[in-house]
Amino acid sequence: MLGMCRGRRKFVAASLALIFIPALTWLYLSSANFTDVKPLPLSPLDPQSSVLIGAAGEHQDLELRLRDVEEHNHALRREISLSPRVPTHSSHHSNSRQGNQLHTHSTEEGTGDSEAKKGAASGNSSDCVPQPVVNKCETIHIAIVCAGYNASRDVVTLVKSVLFHRRNPLHFHFITDSIARKILADLFHTWMVPAVHVNFYDADELKSEVSWIPNKHYSGIYGLMKLVLTKTLPSDLQKVIVLDTDITFATDIAELWVVFHKFKGQQVLGLVENQSDWYLGNLWKNHRPWPALGRGFNTGVILLLLDRLRKLKWEQMWRLTAERELMSMLSTSLADQDIFNAVIKQNPFLVHQLPCFWNVQLSDHTRSEKCYKDVSDLKVIHWNSPKKLRVKNKHVEFFRNLYLTFLEYDGNLLRRELFGCPSETDHNSENLQKTLSELDEDDPCYEFRRERFTVHRTHVYFLHYEYEPALDNTDVTLVAQLSMDRLQMLEAICKHWEGPISLALYLSDAEAQQFLRYAQGSEVLMSRSNVGYHIVYKEGQFYPVNLLRNVAMGQVNTPYMFLSDIDFLPMYGLYEYLRKSVVQLDMGNTKKALVVPAFETLRYRLSFPKSKAELLSQLDMGTLFTFRYHVWTKGHAPTDFAKWRTATTPYRVQWEADFEPYVMVRRESPEYDRRFVGFGWNKVAHIMELDAQEYEFVVLPNAYMIHMPHAPSFDITKFRSNKQYRACLKTLKEEFQQNMSRRYGFAALKYMTVDNNS
Repeated sequence: MLGMCRGRRKFVAASLALIFIPALTWLYLSSANFTDVKPLPLSPLDPQSSVLIGAAGEHQDLELRLRDVEEHNHALRREISLSPRVPTHSSHHSNSRQGNQLHTHSTEEGTGDSEAKKGAASGNSSDCVPQPVVNKCETIHIAIVCAGYNASRDVVTLVKSVLFHRRNPLHFHFITDSIARKILADLFHTWMVPAVHVNFYDADELKSEVSWIPNKHYSGIYGLMKLVLTKTLPSDLQKVIVLDTDITFATDIAELWVVFHKFKGQQVLGLVENQSDWYLGNLWKNHRPWPALGRGFNTGVILLLLDRLRKLKWEQMWRLTAERELMSMLSTSLADQDIFNAVIKQNPFLVHQLPCFWNVQLSDHTRSEKCYKDVSDLKVIHWNSPKKLRVKNKHVEFFRNLYLTFLEYDGNLLRRELFGCPSETDHNSENLQKTLSELDEDDPCYEFRRERFTVHRTHVYFLHYEYEPALDNTDVTLVAQLSMDRLQMLEAICKHWEGPISLALYLSDAEAQQFLRYAQGSEVLMSRSNVGYHIVYKEGQFYPVNLLRNVAMGQVNTPYMFLSDIDFLPMYGLYEYLRKSVVQLDMGNTKKALVVPAFETLRYRLSFPKSKAELLSQLDMGTLFTFRYHVWTKGHAPTDFAKWRTATTPYRVQWEADFEPYVMVRRESPEYDRRFVGFGWNKVAHIMELDAQEYEFVVLPNAYMIHMPHAPSFDITKFRSNKQYRACLKTLKEEFQQNMSRRYGFAALKYMTVDNNS
């Protein structure tokens, strides 16, 4: 009986529990609707636990705090359960609440590993916490300091990597010396990439701002220019990404731009921690680096909030810090990076630490391997060692291949439109499109006509060039053009001509790198600093021979130029002989074209004649011939080789149809007509233009040049085998003659009678 009572009591207790526990739970969850209910205490010591909630805002605060705890626990669980595989793409967005603090500088936090993991946690909870995004048409501003020939070449690879991934309009701000400005201005003008704007700022004007700072770094004074960007860049520019020239992007730069949204408080600098032990001061005995916070920060990639920096009086801040530290340090070792770090050491609140995948530093003995676990982790690669691609790194082969991909990537493919984004009118592009639209695509010669207006991407001074013309105003530059199959002629020409040379090379991006390696491996070419190499990148199906000549002529900085071809070797001493002829024939006050007689040999190995007497002897023996006497006699017949054999003084000759000698003229002479491409009439038309402008043709009695044998070019093969090619060339000749008649009137009537079948 007692057992039955006990069983009933248990049953009643269980029933009451089933009824009242849900009821109590419902009352607690609905307590926010009643102002006279006390909240459950979060802690026995919480002073608010005994205070009535008088507003819904306090309950919302409670909910937010509970949500934070929930998300934190979720992140911890996620972090614990992470496998070695790569985080998802969204993991690259760091948690703004947890990733911005710089209280400690442990090994893990220093390399950005902890931030990457926190980023993964926040990325996976993106449904709850929306990530900031960049507006589709928002312009991203990029600042780069670039000086000299080598840096101008290196920065192109950086620009390619940015353009390859980008989906936003870009605005590049280049702080350059006069050399880099010339190179990059021509490059971007001919590249014609849509939705890309470029501004240049004169670095020479900024030298006085930083020249007082002794700097041991190989970047020289230009390595300090990033310190003055707040003063240099437009005052209405609020933020900018600053990059070194040895950077390669492996992702859309917009992902980095969006990090600006995560800056808190007085944070004005976004930087990745330095991945070497440099600032720890333990690399060698008595190693004494500049002061830095922990490992310090690398300035190869910087996010600058310009408007806030100006309000904080950045100029004054870094100057005072530099002056103070230089009293004991005497000079900087890592240029601007030392000064940035010294400022941050005193003002750590200025910096927002970026995850280290935004600047994977590939110098020797760095901790860069901690920044990534897989290819998709990589964002920015920084070749910040003087060794560049020869740096020691566990995965250097992969990084090198990634870099070479962009190095050799066809830049023409990056001329893609950004659809849906309004852009400022580019008048050059607009005029070009209008001109091309007026061409008849059904015209059998459409491709010939189109080539005349094609804008070829051009990189002038691809290698270092240094030459000051002689002060006597007699200096002369040899001008020529070539493609990859004539590269072997360069060394021979340099041995024959000691004066300045301007060469236009028609190459693909990959071939340009082959040429670079060839040139850098040649003692002959590397010993010459007075040879200008100008790359015109391949596009279209024709060899734009006259465009190439015009590009090479456009870079001549001497009063006179000798218009040659790459397969001709000038006689030894021709450079000095032409300079003397300038004075002898009063070239400065007359319009003359000095003719250098052309010969040829069919022998690949020729004992090059060292005098006119030796040449005449070889001519008589059949070792040499007058140029093209057996296939194109009219081209050089007016030179009058019979008279030249015995001539001792210069003599004048008259223009004749199809005359195409090699001449020396003044730098201001007319350009070549671009309508003639490939093979046929390209030089003939130019000589006709000189004659129309009343140039006198004067043959030099002791000058000569010799054509060396080679395989036929692709274009001459097309001319000989393609009937339509020859028909189009005839049409272009007729149109050129008509243009000459309109431009020069009665004096040009003689050109209309030229045999069009020649």
